[in-house]
Amino acid sequence: MTKRYPYSLRKRLFWRLLAVQSVVLILVVIVLISVGQMFDYRSTEGTIEILRRAVFRQPTGELSLRETEDLRQLRKDAPDLWYTIRDTQGHVLTEGRIPDEYASIGSALDHVGQARLGWNLGDQDRPAAARMKWIAMDWGQAQFLTGTDGPNSITFILFGVSLTLAKFVVPIVAVMALGALIATPMVVRRSLVGINQAALQADTIDVDQRGGRLSANDIPEEVAPLMRAVNRALGRLDEGYERQERFLTDAAHELRTPIAILNTRIGSLPHSAVKTDLLEDAARLAVLTEQMLDLQRLKQGKVQFTNINLGQLARKVIIEMAPLAFAAGYTVQFEVDGAGEIEGDPLALQRALMNILQNAINHGGRKGIISLTSGCNWIEVSDEGPGIPADLQERIFEPFFKRHHDGRGAGLGLNLVRDIMRMHRGEVTFDNRGLGAICRLSFPSGGTADDKTVSHLARAMD
Repeated sequence: MTKRYPYSLRKRLFWRLLAVQSVVLILVVIVLISVGQMFDYRSTEGTIEILRRAVFRQPTGELSLRETEDLRQLRKDAPDLWYTIRDTQGHVLTEGRIPDEYASIGSALDHVGQARLGWNLGDQDRPAAARMKWIAMDWGQAQFLTGTDGPNSITFILFGVSLTLAKFVVPIVAVMALGALIATPMVVRRSLVGINQAALQADTIDVDQRGGRLSANDIPEEVAPLMRAVNRALGRLDEGYERQERFLTDAAHELRTPIAILNTRIGSLPHSAVKTDLLEDAARLAVLTEQMLDLQRLKQGKVQFTNINLGQLARKVIIEMAPLAFAAGYTVQFEVDGAGEIEGDPLALQRALMNILQNAINHGGRKGIISLTSGCNWIEVSDEGPGIPADLQERIFEPFFKRHHDGRGAGLGLNLVRDIMRMHRGEVTFDNRGLGAICRLSFPSGGTADDKTVSHLARAMD
C-alpha cells in the first residue's frame, strides 16, 4: 500500500485554482480569435505577413515584390487582392483595385502604428474592412494597407493565438496568480478556524478527560461528517471505559470474599514452606484487589480528610503486615515515638503504607530487617535487600511497571502511592542507603489538601 504524505491545502488550492483559471481564460481567447471580428483580424494579418516576406527595396530605392510561393497562392485564393505598401521616402507599391475609401488615405496615418478600418454597427453604407500596419524592415519602415483576407492556415491561427497570449493572457494570468497567492491563504485560514479550534480541543482529550467532544462550530460542511464520526467514536470509547471500570470494581468486590476464605483455609494448614508461599500469594491477591478498589474510590473523589496520628497509622499497618514479613524470612523493626499528626484520608494513607511494605517484602531479598520509623511529618520503610538500580528509581512509579518479570504484582502499587501522596501535597522518594533501599513518605508541615487538589488527583488517576 502506497504511503500518502500530508499535503498543504493552501498550495493545492492555489495551483489548482490558477490552473483552472488559466485554462478557462485561454479557451475563451481561442474562441474569440476563432469567431467574429477577430477572425477577420487574423486573416488580414496573414495577408500582411505574406507581403512583408515578399517586399524588398531595389537598388534604385523602388519597392518590389518577390514572387514567393505564398504570394502566388494568395493571388490564387484571393482574386480580389489589393494592397498599398509605402515607405518613409514616399515610394509606393500597389496592386488590385483599392477601394475609394482608402485610396486617398496617403500619409494621413503616418503617425499611427496600426489600425483596423471599417464600419460601425448601424451604418447604412458599410465600406470594406481594411487593416493598416507599420512594420520595421531591414531597409527601413514600411506601411502596409490591405483589406484582403489571407489564407486561414494553421500557421496564421497559431500566430494570432500566440500574439494574443503574449499581449493579453500572460499579464492577466500573472495578475490572477498574484491575487490567488494573496487570497488563498486568507480564505483557507478563515475557513479552517473551526478545525483549528477542534484540534486544540482534541489535544485536551485524554483518558482522564472523558466526556470531551469536538465542537462543530465554524466547521466547513465537507468536514462536518468527519467531526461527527470522531465525536461518535469518542462516545463509544467513553462507554467502553465506563463498562470496564464497572467490571473492575465489581470484580474486586467479588474477589474479597473468596480471598478471605482462602486465607482462612491456608491459615488452618500446618506450618510448611508451601503454606508460606500460599500465604504470600494470597496476600498479593488481597493487595491487588484492594488496589483496584482504592483506584476506583480515588477516581470518584470519595476521600475524607481527618486528623491522623502517623504513629497509630504505622502501628495499624505493621500489625497487619508483620505476619507476612515474618513468613517471608524478615525481622521487623518498629519505631514511631517521634510521630506527629497530619490531615489526610486514613484509608488512602493506610493503603499507601501497606504498598510500600509489600514492596519491601517482595524485593528485600527475603532476609534481614524491615524497619518502619516515623517522624513529625514523615514515615520511612527500609530493607536490607539489593536496593534499587539508579536507572530504575524514576520508572518504578510508572503504572504497570515491574522491576522483575516474575509475574508478581501488577505494577500498580507504587504508582498508587505516588498519586495518594500528591493528593496530600506530599511526596514519595526512594534511595539506596548502605544495605538495601529506603522509602520515605513526606507530608507538608501543618498543610492540608484542599478540594481543588483532591479533585485534580481524581482526574489525574482516571
